[in-house]
Amino acid sequence: MPAKNNPTTITAEPGKQELFITREFDAPRELVYRAFTDPNLYVQWLGPRKYKMTLETFEPHSGGSWRYIHTDDNGNEYGFHGVFHEVTSERMIQTFEFEGLPESGHVILDTLTLEALSNNRTRIKIHSVYQSVADRDGMVQAGMEKGLNEGFERLDELFQAMQK
Repeated sequence: MPAKNNPTTITAEPGKQELFITREFDAPRELVYRAFTDPNLYVQWLGPRKYKMTLETFEPHSGGSWRYIHTDDNGNEYGFHGVFHEVTSERMIQTFEFEGLPESGHVILDTLTLEALSNNRTRIKIHSVYQSVADRDGMVQAGMEKGLNEGFERLDELFQAMQK
């Protein structure tokens, strides 16, 4: 199973507002970048398997915005949105906000770096900075890790299918 070969490491130090995620993929950096910026690929892997994703806005360029909705089997919708601040094949900086919180202002600043490795592999590193320690801890407790891992497993499967 790809996830065992490429585990996701999530580091959340107590008392800090940041979170670090590291993951390797069996795909060249150009393909990983494309999976993060091509709307047709993006909807195939992002998030848990049990949700259907609707991409309302997706402008993966510096100054662009994005918004998507995950819908569960019961028809419940969960909206997310943000702004792209920088988009290159080596780094993407964007905001992330879950619309389901009772009050707004829980914006996360994510920096994704894509590092080309030998043997057509890529390492991604995500540095997420939250508005508060409580926001960061709440995201972790809400099951972020499960959704992230399922999305990355789906991305592994997509890369396998694309490289055949």
